[in-house]
Amino acid sequence: MIRNYLKIAWRNLMKNKVFSFINIFGLAVGLTCCILISLYIYHETSYDKHLPNGDRIYQLGTTFIDQGVEEKGTNTSAPLGAMLQHEFPEVEASTRILSLFRDDKTLFQVKKANGALVSFYETKGLLADSNFFQIINYTFKEGNPQTALIAANSVVISEGLANKLFGSEAALDKMVRISSSTNGDSTFRVTGVFAAPQGPSHIDANFFISFRGGNMNGFVNDNPSLVNNNMFNTYVLLKEGSDVVKLQQKFPAFIQRHLGEQLKQMGKQRAYFMTPVAAIHLSGIGSGIASNGSKTTLFILASIAVLTLLIACINFMNLSTANSAKRASEVGVRKVLGAQKASLLRQFLGESLVMAFIALILAAAITILLLPIFEKVAGKTLIIPFQQKIILGGLFILLALVTGLLAGSYPAFYLSSFKPIKVLKGKFSNSLAAVSLRKGLVVFQFVISIVLIIASVVIANQMRFLRLKDLGFVKEQQIIVPLRTATAKDNASAFKNEASNQASISSIGAGMAYPGIFHPQDWLMYPQGKTMNNSKSVYINMVDDNFLQTLGVQLIAGRLFSKDFPADTLTRFVVNEETVKSFGFASPQAAIGKWLAFDSDGEQQQFTIIGVVKNFHFKDLHESIEPFAMRWYNDAGFNYLLARSKGENVKQSLAGLEATWKKLNPNEPFEYSFLDLDFQKNYEAEERQSSLINYFTIVAIIISCLGLFGLATFTAEQRTKEIGIRKVLGASVYGVVALLSKDFLKLVLVAVVIASPLAWWGMTRWLQNFAYQTSISWQVFVITTLMALFIAFATISFQAIRSALANPVKSLRTQ
Repeated sequence: MIRNYLKIAWRNLMKNKVFSFINIFGLAVGLTCCILISLYIYHETSYDKHLPNGDRIYQLGTTFIDQGVEEKGTNTSAPLGAMLQHEFPEVEASTRILSLFRDDKTLFQVKKANGALVSFYETKGLLADSNFFQIINYTFKEGNPQTALIAANSVVISEGLANKLFGSEAALDKMVRISSSTNGDSTFRVTGVFAAPQGPSHIDANFFISFRGGNMNGFVNDNPSLVNNNMFNTYVLLKEGSDVVKLQQKFPAFIQRHLGEQLKQMGKQRAYFMTPVAAIHLSGIGSGIASNGSKTTLFILASIAVLTLLIACINFMNLSTANSAKRASEVGVRKVLGAQKASLLRQFLGESLVMAFIALILAAAITILLLPIFEKVAGKTLIIPFQQKIILGGLFILLALVTGLLAGSYPAFYLSSFKPIKVLKGKFSNSLAAVSLRKGLVVFQFVISIVLIIASVVIANQMRFLRLKDLGFVKEQQIIVPLRTATAKDNASAFKNEASNQASISSIGAGMAYPGIFHPQDWLMYPQGKTMNNSKSVYINMVDDNFLQTLGVQLIAGRLFSKDFPADTLTRFVVNEETVKSFGFASPQAAIGKWLAFDSDGEQQQFTIIGVVKNFHFKDLHESIEPFAMRWYNDAGFNYLLARSKGENVKQSLAGLEATWKKLNPNEPFEYSFLDLDFQKNYEAEERQSSLINYFTIVAIIISCLGLFGLATFTAEQRTKEIGIRKVLGASVYGVVALLSKDFLKLVLVAVVIASPLAWWGMTRWLQNFAYQTSISWQVFVITTLMALFIAFATISFQAIRSALANPVKSLRTQ
């Protein structure tokens, strides 16, 4: 019997090639989307689940409370972990890591046996406690993880970095010079080489440096304050059977004992919390050591996967019920010969399952071809262990089974319910309920597609807004040159002098940071006439006398730093408008000559405001502008040079800067980036999300159009005689095309009416992730409506025009 069902299923596939292709291809594309997105979601939800003792490892976090406003972060003060371990028996061990927060890249140099010096910049470096690898497990190719970071000036590097430094030679015990603006310029011994993690990890690092031996050693280990310098990622390993909830309930008393008095003086509050290591990636709290995932993004992608597959299933239902007239006689004959409804149900469901499994095979092939492209667009290399691949394969087979049953259920019940007497007498016609259901499903398909189109347009508008918004400074043709070694920092002044004489350079300055990257330094300050109880956080950037001029900020009161005023290098500030507003000055002009201060070791440190500049975005547009002050401080050891190229000849500027660099720093590579591109990197996650949604929107539209094309073909076939009569009676081609198209276009308009408010609501919520955002104007909905109508008409018109141009004599002769 099963063999007979398979034969009939295959014959029907061959007999109705167009409908079979649309159904199978649509299901295959829908399944491909589901498989790719499922793999991505699996990857995103499997972070750190490969760690031994992962169920006992937690990351400490801090909630900063100021005037009732809470801000959560994974950053903690240096001594917190050790103090918790000392006071609470539940804590077995603790460890810390710290990003090289002043480095976007770190210089590595190694001298080969032949005396040649190899120099290059490397990213993703961390400072770590000596017991880090005892808590967070890594597989070592060389060295001992238990002792790798105990000795001073130790570095543990990735297998990839070891190959770049030493090729096929063993890396263990080799010496390497590491120059960092955060940790200083020192020689380190390679004490370990680690392999790529067995699964994805929220700690994305290429090398780990021991705290001992660098500039941060004293700061880390000799700093007893729990209040200040909250910049560390702290992890604790709990003892077996420890109750996390009860442990966290002890934190308020701990805070009161150790921080209560200081926080009271500052008028602030604080709380600590713990996050399981496997939940960190999707916690939504920035770690500062890697980009976090987004539950919202996963929800959006999962919704797209389900809805795309649902569109394909709707195509199957619509085409199967629309094509039912061709199978009505078959059903009638089978029932007359004694076939039961149950056996017909099995036959029709079997046919849909055959198509579903053919679609699954096709989807698997497409997935293999598209996976590298998908990984590139998503910005992820999907790490899935072999055992999990087998489990996922079984789940995808189950998905195909469910898809086949879902898509085939309604057509099976519909076809098996035909009355044999009616269909054999030729009195069969599609019921009103079936026609209404088909129309409803077409509307549902296009609601999904239109929502995705609106989402794509809004995201594209927001990305364009982020690129084009006036940031308050000149971002074009600004060249960033990092300074990492002591030699480069010492030669910075000479470099600026020589570069400023180049015809292609209009201005050059230096600073500790520049707009768009992490600004690690902020001070709690209070204005003239107030105390530390009234303090507010102010971000600080150490700059030279020409940095602000090169950046192109707009002065609105006072003056900028100048060599004509030697006292500017002492205790002077140039602040932004937000600082003036935050500290209650009447106007920018009124703030000139006033001071801001902070207390250090009982002494007041005052800084006089000499200038106010118009607000500019030193952070990306996810965040609002905050109080910001610039201080001219030549002894800071600047991390970056900022050079503005004159005119359009950037290549000439780069050539001149590189020649000067090689003259002054012959042993270091010349590295550079562009300010506008660096600033745009802050939106890479949104750019990837935009690309994914765009691709899946196109897929959803294609599947919807396939179904619409199939229905248009069926409608044209059903109305062949009517079209022939109309043409004989004088109907024009335009009139026939309009006749066949208008009903479908009405359904698309209904879908637009339903989809528009849904899309507006969803995208309004998405835009709330940005402090500065574009608006969703009425033009978006007009454009979307026109696009939907055009896509639908283009899909229908091929078949409609073909029917309108057909010879009516032939169509009437066959009737």
